[in-house]
Amino acid sequence: MTEVINETTYDIDCHEFVLLADHVLTAMHVSTAVELNIVFIEPQPMEELHVRWLDLPGPTDVMSFPMDELQPGTPEKLTPAGTLGDICICPHVAEKQAAEAGHSIAEEMLMLATHGMLHLLGYDHAEEAEREEMFTLQRKLLLTFLATR
Repeated sequence: MTEVINETTYDIDCHEFVLLADHVLTAMHVSTAVELNIVFIEPQPMEELHVRWLDLPGPTDVMSFPMDELQPGTPEKLTPAGTLGDICICPHVAEKQAAEAGHSIAEEMLMLATHGMLHLLGYDHAEEAEREEMFTLQRKLLLTFLATR
């Protein structure tokens, strides 16, 4: 079950993020019975999280907080139900990044949500090989989702 919470003044189509989560979890062979929260927050609370957990200044675009450390499943064996975790997205930062990238803020936030879900499933991008794997998968998942809209 995915819950999307908008604590900002931005107009966000929460249902679209539920559909994205269903798409990503299905593609990653994760039970859609897992609990996932996607929370849109203002810059100040995002900066507080960024400083507290990563000791980095300023707000960032997305942060993921895994709970049960679930991993992707296989077509034969889905990842069981559990608590995947929380994703916090800052639309204010996403808006700036979207303008720089030349696409909509909605597309940027969908990409950030996909990125966050992959982090919750154990993917990382600290090493170049990890980065290549994660960003290729992120691109594939987002493009296949957008193709269904």
